[in-house]
Amino acid sequence: MPKVSVIVPIYGVEKYIERCAVSLLEQTLDGIEYIFVDDATPDGSMNVLGNVLQRYTMRSGFVRIARHEINKGLPAARNTGLSLASGEYVFHCDSDDYLEPEMLEKMYVAAKENDADFVWCDWYLTFGHKERYMKEPHFTEPTGYLKGMLAGCAKYNVWNKLARKRIYDESSVMFPEGHSMGEDMTMICLAACSSKVVHVPAPLYHYVKREGEAFTNSLSPSKLSDIKYNVNNTVTFLERMFMDCLSEDIAFFKLSTKYPFLISADSEMYRLWNEWYPEANDYIWKNPQASFRRKVLETAAKIKMFIVLKIHYRLVYSFIYGVIYR
Repeated sequence: MPKVSVIVPIYGVEKYIERCAVSLLEQTLDGIEYIFVDDATPDGSMNVLGNVLQRYTMRSGFVRIARHEINKGLPAARNTGLSLASGEYVFHCDSDDYLEPEMLEKMYVAAKENDADFVWCDWYLTFGHKERYMKEPHFTEPTGYLKGMLAGCAKYNVWNKLARKRIYDESSVMFPEGHSMGEDMTMICLAACSSKVVHVPAPLYHYVKREGEAFTNSLSPSKLSDIKYNVNNTVTFLERMFMDCLSEDIAFFKLSTKYPFLISADSEMYRLWNEWYPEANDYIWKNPQASFRRKVLETAAKIKMFIVLKIHYRLVYSFIYGVIYR
């Protein structure tokens, strides 16, 4: 059995896949199984990957390539990878990002030493020439970590986590095919099914922020529908597992999922914030994990003082991320 199965969906990443693949193939951990899923990419990504693989023949016996005849989206590609994975643990890597060489070794060692089902690490938010160290909160037991995810202080992205394959199999947790936006929420369900968790306090993953990329600028009606679908599915899963024990935490989660609507200069996004899950608005000041700034912005949205949101966006996000970290 491989120690770790690495699953990499590939679509439209011709400019990035070489750096990603090299960082995976140069990992210091032995016993890695690589599963690259060609999601009918229309560019030369697979040719670039093929050239990289030819330079790492020592890994060739541990590489599998799956192909979709038509583009099915990220969740389906991840599920295809899961269906082929035979490792003790599973790691999902986005093909435009890259890893520190010792990432998988450090995470696997931490998992084995603690007999953990679920491991997460710190990461870098990487821009063109600069990057920020993004520190994740430390939890020692799964309920605290789950609550941290729901409260918005712990990221539920797929790419800085290692999860035991058995947890996927026993819980029947899968990614939501056909609903790509918000598909990372699957990790909340997986964490909820874990008995032991561990945090590796080191920045080991580089999440690449592409130039011009903005969450709220890409929210078409279909993508908004995907987000709500995944929020509702996650809430249903948790309520089935915990009944009403997480009612307050679920309210925090609903606030967290719509908070990005406020990181915009678009008044339509502010109105959308008010339309989504209004029952959660009474919990704005009850979340101990939310920052004071976030609570102020949410309160401004609730009472429709949209000018505060516009000023905040221009001063903080447009300047800091648009100028300083370009």
